[in-house]
Amino acid sequence: MAGVRVRGLAAVVLAALAAGVAGCSDADGPSGAASRAASAVESAGARVSAAASEAAETVESAAAVAKDKLSEVKDGIDVKDDVELGAPATDGDGRTTVLVSVKNSDASKKSFAVQVNFKDEGGKLLDTVVVTISDVAANATGEGTARSTHKLSGTVKAETGSALRY
Repeated sequence: MAGVRVRGLAAVVLAALAAGVAGCSDADGPSGAASRAASAVESAGARVSAAASEAAETVESAAAVAKDKLSEVKDGIDVKDDVELGAPATDGDGRTTVLVSVKNSDASKKSFAVQVNFKDEGGKLLDTVVVTISDVAANATGEGTARSTHKLSGTVKAETGSALRY
């Protein structure tokens, strides 16, 4: 989200400068330039607001999908302490990925549903996904990869939200 704000601020500054330069003709004077600059700033602000709203909708949508996916798990046991996450990385498509490892401490083969939350440095939720790791042998470790639903900017941290063994 910080990247959106920086790009939005840059757009506002550039729009204001462009309007000011364009307004330097003798025909319309300083008041015309000021009016165009104000209009450009308002338009850029609206675009930044729309981008922020779209990002918030994306996170809400991802959270709803994750909640639905976890609710499909029947008779799941909370095993959040049996989950380890690797360091976030960026794949070839610009999406954030993280290795998810689960320890099956049960005496029989089990599957896991792990919710991974991607957050910014300030702890704000940027995205959330659920990774299913199927058929992990008894007393073994299984692995999967969590991949963000969209490109994330800035420093991204990954945290385990929920983890169910079933």
